[in-house]
Amino acid sequence: MIELRTPAEIEQMRPAGRFVASVIEAMLAKAAVGVNLLELDALAHEMIRKAGAESCYIDYHPSFGASPFGKVLCTSVNDAVLHGLPRDYRLRDGDLLSVDFAASVDGWVSDSAASIVVGTPREEDLRLIDTTRRALDAGIAAATVGNRIGDISAAIAEIARAEGYSINTDFGGHGVGRTMHGDPHVPNDGRARRGLPLKPGLVVAIEPWFLETTDRIFTDPDGWTLRSADGSRGAHSEHTIAVTEDGPIVLTARD
Repeated sequence: MIELRTPAEIEQMRPAGRFVASVIEAMLAKAAVGVNLLELDALAHEMIRKAGAESCYIDYHPSFGASPFGKVLCTSVNDAVLHGLPRDYRLRDGDLLSVDFAASVDGWVSDSAASIVVGTPREEDLRLIDTTRRALDAGIAAATVGNRIGDISAAIAEIARAEGYSINTDFGGHGVGRTMHGDPHVPNDGRARRGLPLKPGLVVAIEPWFLETTDRIFTDPDGWTLRSADGSRGAHSEHTIAVTEDGPIVLTARD
């Protein structure tokens, strides 16, 4: 069921968005050569505790997950792009790290993700990350009253294809509200002027993610981490936004 939020409810969602943004910022600042992925997860866990927030991940067990996730942060490195289960791994020079985080504050959820290169970057990685960011911006710009879900999807896909990336639509954006994942699904490819009409009060996470040379993925033996089928690297950008009469509001905007 798709729920539309009142202007007052959207205001109530802002603290969750600000908190999630602060955690993403902290993860990007902390990530460095030699930092363990479990250290990042521990920092996110401590920030949740101090804020009186609730993790959306730790007990999360959808049909595609092998078991409850058990951590509060997704950390995907290099050929991993989504649902990266934090493990005992120290970041190395040149690693492409994607962090994804969702939490509930006062009963409202926000969800966001970002990618960076730790240490010395490869030009190919910077281009991939930049493409996800520009695709996210394009998707947000299309999230206006009178447009449709397909307009968001088509805007994302146009940016990706212009850079030569293929697109996987198994996982994409989604509704956000009292829970982390709800309707509607927001794929990263689609046809403009098709799909659900965008109305004031719709709150969704828009999340372009692309792989360098493939659109095929497989699940790691940990039962969660999604990796590219050919070993190429992936990047991921995500914001939670609200559709309003005055244009989209990015609830997880970072400073």
